[in-house]
Formats: sequence, C-alpha cells, structure tokens
Amino acid sequence: MENTSLIALSRQGVLRRQMNTVANNIANMNTTGFKSEKMMFVQHLVRSRGGENIRGEKIAFVRDVATMRDLSEGPLQATGNPLDIAVREDGYLVVESGQGNRYTRNGHLRLDDTGQLVTGQGDRLLSTGDQPFFFSPEDKQINIARDGTVSTENGELGKIKVVRFKNQQQLRQVGGGMFATRQLPEDVEKPVIVQGMLEGSNVNAVFEMTRLIKTQRAYASIGNFIKREDDRIKTMIKELAAPV
Repeated sequence: MENTSLIALSRQGVLRRQMNTVANNIANMNTTGFKSEKMMFVQHLVRSRGGENIRGEKIAFVRDVATMRDLSEGPLQATGNPLDIAVREDGYLVVESGQGNRYTRNGHLRLDDTGQLVTGQGDRLLSTGDQPFFFSPEDKQINIARDGTVSTENGELGKIKVVRFKNQQQLRQVGGGMFATRQLPEDVEKPVIVQGMLEGSNVNAVFEMTRLIKTQRAYASIGNFIKREDDRIKTMIKELAAPV
C-alpha cells in the first residue's frame, strides 16, 4: 500500500475515535455533573524515500495520544429537592461502593430504607470522618450548609467530605457519574456546597453537534479518497501487467 493510503487510513482511524468521543458527549448532555471530553492529537513527520532535495520531502501520520476532560463547571439547576446538592469550584463528593471509594460531582441524593444518605445507585455518601449519614424517622427537616454540614431539627449529623486531586485528568470514569483513581485524595478545607441544586453537564450541545457533523464529513471524504486511490492502483497494475 502506498504512503498516501497509509496516511489517509491513520487519519480515518483517528476520526472514527473522535466521533465516538463527540457522540458520548452528546449522549451525556443532560447527565448531572458530566464533563465533556476532547481528543489530543500528535503528528508524526517522516522523511519519505527518494526525498533528495535540501528541505527533504516529508509525510505526516496522525495519531491520537489522549483524551482530555473539560473541567469547567456546568450550570447550576434548581430542583427544590433538599437532598440535591451541587459542589462549586474544585472538589468531588466521596461515596462508598462495593469496589471501594468512588468520587463524583453528581449530588442527586436520597434516603434508602435504612435512613442512610445514598446516591441514586445506592452508594453511601461519606462524611469527613469517613462514616455514612444516618437519619431517624424523627428527622423531618434536613439542612445542608454551604460548608457541607448536615443537620436536622434534632442536631448536627456530620460534615460532607469533599476532596480534590492533583491531576484530575487521571480520574477514570466507571459509570453513573462516578470516578476511580489510585491518586491519594486531598481534603478541601473550605468546600462550597449548594443545597437544592444540581450541577448540569458542561457539554455545549450546539458546538458538539457542529463538531460531529464536521467529523462525519471528513471521515466520509477520506473514505472516498481511499477508494479512489485503491481504484487508481488497481488500474495501474492492470496496465503494467497487460502484454505489449
């Protein structure tokens, strides 16, 4: 296969993975606390054979090296539910799951059958003492202060644990708006938590739809180019192999 086809294939492979990334952003545009992602590319310049001029003839291969997460805050959405909370600025809530501690900015919480404060998936929200929150049947009015202190008309129950990480790009998504990492979390000393609100997705729907259309068109264009190049090579082989 000639260099032109190899270069086109490298670009088409990257575009296919980019379409998957953009499609995932669009699918999560209404997911609470979701952070959009974009791909990072690198271009490999290789001196082609027969490049004898001073500048040297080079060919460029494209490769995606990483996926970068947009860490900007999403818009706050009022829900009126006292168990919904939004974390402002830097920080993640800590929840206890069957696979160990997980981290999230999705503050859609509820009380389970035992009176524990849990996520929508049933994972327990942890306090600064690494303990879950328990509510009794007599606790009717739940208040969550801006610093994360949880209280009812019967007194304080603890303070919600909020942590940060040195490299948030290394957080690995594990589904349900949850992240896992081997990094050691650092406690946020002065967290800012808003009760009755949820952080919406920071996906820009118009931008992502435009990017998806452009990516699809570029992918199809390269596909047509590869087909024409393949037809050209076949025709050349037939002409060279034809008897004189």
